[in-house]
Amino acid sequence: MSSSRFSSSLYLLAFAFLLQTAFGADPLFHFCSSSENFTANGPYEANLNKLAGYLYYQAPPTGFAKGTLGENPNQANGLALCRGDVPSSDCKTCVVEASSEIRKRCPKNKAAIIWYDNCLFKYTDKDFFGQIDNQNKFYMWNVKVVSEPEAFNQNTKELLSQLAKEAQATSKLYAVGEVKLGESEKLYGLTQCTRDLSSYECKKCLDGIIGELPRCCDGKEGGRVVSGSCNFRYEIYPFVNAN
Repeated sequence: MSSSRFSSSLYLLAFAFLLQTAFGADPLFHFCSSSENFTANGPYEANLNKLAGYLYYQAPPTGFAKGTLGENPNQANGLALCRGDVPSSDCKTCVVEASSEIRKRCPKNKAAIIWYDNCLFKYTDKDFFGQIDNQNKFYMWNVKVVSEPEAFNQNTKELLSQLAKEAQATSKLYAVGEVKLGESEKLYGLTQCTRDLSSYECKKCLDGIIGELPRCCDGKEGGRVVSGSCNFRYEIYPFVNAN
């Protein structure tokens, strides 16, 4: 979404336990548009309601859906993305909850975005498909610091950069992997993009947020940079569902 639709990016400090979000808990983060509202019971709201129903019906089978309903100036554009390892039943639960919760938090805003651990839900009156969204972004990190931050930071960057290449090469624009950190420890990572992006734009988006590692997560045991178009996460413990 364009910068005019949303307030400037914010950065979120979260303790380790907040990195695990269950259904029914608060979302990770959300933004409401700051400039334009729609009229209650008007044509934009009608289109938005239909779009939400379409997205939480279409997203679960593949983990992603996008759609457009109506004509300008009442056109509603939106997408729903579930994390690549999330089963379709959990995907539907998350998208339904996200679409409901964002309307409560942003009741008359023409544009809004909400993130849960398992999904992202986003809509606006502008056509944003295929455009990297860097305006809506937040950080999360574990407050614990590793004993050898310089080496750990390098391993983290290398793993995420490799996963960015792997995500680019997949139809789901999603990749997970791990690397050994010694005799007994491992580092686990995840990268993912919204599937309205091209393969090239996905890699560009991921490279951009991986470049923010020093500001986000310097020496931290776990962390994320999450934007409206792509995200990464790394931890020193497994956090994705086993195949």
